[in-house]
Amino acid sequence: MAQLVATMGIAHAPGVTGWLDRAPKEEQDAVLAGYAEFARRMEALKPDVIIGVANDHLLNFPMSNIPDFCVGIGDHWDGPAPWFKDWLNVPDYAIAGHRDMARALVRESAKAGINHAFAEHLLFDDNWSVPLKFLFPKYDAKFIPIHMNPIVPPTPSSGRCLEVGKQIARIVSAYPSDERVVVMATGGLSHDPGGVDYFTVHEDFDRWFMGLLEDGDIAQVERELPFEKYLEGGDGGGGELLAWLVAMGAAAEAGRPNAESVFYVPSVPLRCGMGGSYWDLT
Repeated sequence: MAQLVATMGIAHAPGVTGWLDRAPKEEQDAVLAGYAEFARRMEALKPDVIIGVANDHLLNFPMSNIPDFCVGIGDHWDGPAPWFKDWLNVPDYAIAGHRDMARALVRESAKAGINHAFAEHLLFDDNWSVPLKFLFPKYDAKFIPIHMNPIVPPTPSSGRCLEVGKQIARIVSAYPSDERVVVMATGGLSHDPGGVDYFTVHEDFDRWFMGLLEDGDIAQVERELPFEKYLEGGDGGGGELLAWLVAMGAAAEAGRPNAESVFYVPSVPLRCGMGGSYWDLT
């Protein structure tokens, strides 16, 4: 059967590729070192499949009709979407999909009472373009994107996201192959694109959130993270941390709910709290 070898939550801020030079040198170095450490771990794990979970940013779905989760079932993916190319400063890339496993995620989740939308084609922006560039620069694993809604009420609850992650772990562990799988949740940390806190990083909130993941108490996470709490990390961006709870739920199902905080850099020039949490399941 397939093996879930790691899950992670990591920032995908476009400033990392688009305007990193505006940050002080020490912030640049710390952010790049953080991504490099994740890349080193991925190179050591050599996963065959990446299951990604991240904000759709209203790129593929309108505000009036956005699913909680949409699983990409295509055979091939590419990016960045045309509008984002100059802004992101990420070269064009292509990565293989995994139709069979993606369809299993949709089918088996539905059997468990979790109904996901699915799509053959999805546009990618910073949600995948930034983390794939740094963590998987060879684009040599198969990729299953799961676009979610963490910003337009009603959003999925923290408890629902944890359960979605648990179900992903169950499906992977029952999938008939010897493939090594990682769950890569991207988004956050604190930021408020275009909002009143656009140039504010809420460091206290970020460190509190990452500490909560370190503690690994699933019941506490569900209890202390109603959607309103995420807004303390930015009205337009804090909710992206719901994706990290999908990663946490998958790790908890594997018996490893305690995260390791790999790096954290509060960067006002990048307009985001930059960081990453990691669950080693090997």
